[in-house]
Amino acid sequence: MSAISFDVSMRSRPITVEDYRRKARRALPTMVWAFVDGGAEDEVTLRANRTAFDRWQLRSKVLTGNAGTSLSTKVGGVELSLPVFLSPTGMTGLVHWTGERSAARAAERAGTRAVISTASSYTVEEIADATSDNHFFQLYPWTSLATGEPLSKRFVDRAHSAGYRALFVTVDVPVPGNRERERKHGMGIPPTLTPKRALDAALRPRWAYHFLTKQRISSRMLVNERGAAAAVRSARTQQRLMRPDLSWDDLARIRDWWQGPLYIKGILDPDDAETALNLGADGIMVSNHGGRQLDSALAGLEALPGVVDRIGGRIPVYLDGGVRRGSDVVKALALGATAVGIGRPYVYGLAARGEDGAAHVLEIFREEIARTLTLMGVADVAELDRTHLHPVTDTAGAQYTDHRHTT
Repeated sequence: MSAISFDVSMRSRPITVEDYRRKARRALPTMVWAFVDGGAEDEVTLRANRTAFDRWQLRSKVLTGNAGTSLSTKVGGVELSLPVFLSPTGMTGLVHWTGERSAARAAERAGTRAVISTASSYTVEEIADATSDNHFFQLYPWTSLATGEPLSKRFVDRAHSAGYRALFVTVDVPVPGNRERERKHGMGIPPTLTPKRALDAALRPRWAYHFLTKQRISSRMLVNERGAAAAVRSARTQQRLMRPDLSWDDLARIRDWWQGPLYIKGILDPDDAETALNLGADGIMVSNHGGRQLDSALAGLEALPGVVDRIGGRIPVYLDGGVRRGSDVVKALALGATAVGIGRPYVYGLAARGEDGAAHVLEIFREEIARTLTLMGVADVAELDRTHLHPVTDTAGAQYTDHRHTT
């Protein structure tokens, strides 16, 4: 009997990111799950972010004597114990009431950092007060308020005063993406609650209890209130403040405001990467917003080599989008990334087990990266380059890649 009980217990403990994804799906109402796991329109780019990793195989060498245990890298001048950090995710309190506060704590436990979203369920000050390390801040370069004072400047000043070490400026959201799965399940603005959706939420009593009692579901940097009405106001405010006319001149102004490390998030084109570098960016984050903005945009991993070929060696290049395994991280590093950001994986962990779940997701990545390197015969993530990869070919012998992806 004890052996059977032990086996059941082990089976219930997640051991992969996909395990956490399944647990998160069970923990969340369908309309919230659509917000977490959905993408834009037909979700072509959402899927492409994952399948792009399948187009590369890892080269392995045996009897090298390398344990693959050196995983450290630097982001924003901070030494990280593994080449994975937390990408910004907005309104994470919808998933678990402790939201970004727990995410940042989980990152600290793993020896890494979190990038806190402008649309966070907690203010930058609240997160700074709840953590020990200096994290990073993500800025949506929104327009000014009616007073004429630049809202973006206000956010930048608050993040600096709260001790944030680096600034990530997201440039791929001039307008909201057309997230049809969200809209079909009632996550529009305002959300549409039907009896069926209310019952679906009630069947998740733990989530429903925290939703009703904690009400951490608004963007607290915009609306210093809790509750559903505040969440709708903050979402409407975000849409009203978005900048379809955003230009490189705006980025130059932000560069003047922020004296620390500044990274541009949302770049897929090498020309844009070069322009950002010339305007003083300290790094580039190759990203398509997790497939939530322009559908049929290039997958992040597909865009990565072109950006690295253009600016690699001058400033660091990071990647997010579709990363679910330690082997995914290794492939991204071999293609030239200095580190990768994860979004949905740690959100799955939060939904399933709160801070402990997010921390465990990071440990899963650590174990998988180390194991992958050892099996490849590589001692240090810094050694990875394109010689460690083979492009996959289809049945006709054609490579799933282009001239930028040569090994």
